[in-house]
Amino acid sequence: MVTITGPQGVLSQSVGRGISVEVTDGHVIVSRDSDAKKLRELHGLTRTLLANMVTGVTEGFQKTLDLVGVGYRVQESENGLIIQAGYSHPVVIQPLEGTIVAAEGNTRIHVRGIDKQRVGEMAARIRTIRRPNAYTGKGIRYLNEQVKTKPGKTAGRVR
Repeated sequence: MVTITGPQGVLSQSVGRGISVEVTDGHVIVSRDSDAKKLRELHGLTRTLLANMVTGVTEGFQKTLDLVGVGYRVQESENGLIIQAGYSHPVVIQPLEGTIVAAEGNTRIHVRGIDKQRVGEMAARIRTIRRPNAYTGKGIRYLNEQVKTKPGKTAGRVR
């Protein structure tokens, strides 16, 4: 078990068999016992997970989503977000443990936290409320996400 503590919080991760983690001169060194394929895979995975944990407890992670469409809006409530996304009812979102969701204006959502996986999962859950439409581009999308729109059925019509 590896535990990393920083100004933002504490994260823990278990390490697979055959992988060893050492801290020397302020650097985290991940090594493996042999060159077996499974250990090589675990070596890279463990190194990346530990790097993400260090980044998370020092700086934190953030994902930003935009609501695109007429009448699409978001507002904060005491226990999460209320999203109007073109349905007949508002959708209430409660954040996962370890994440913070905040609305900026009416059409922007910020998801913050120290665990990269939870931040990404929370952002993906919000996005699944109304994915971007391939024909109109309306929906909930990540900041700077390029939505490739298809031409409609009248685009191929010759006049």
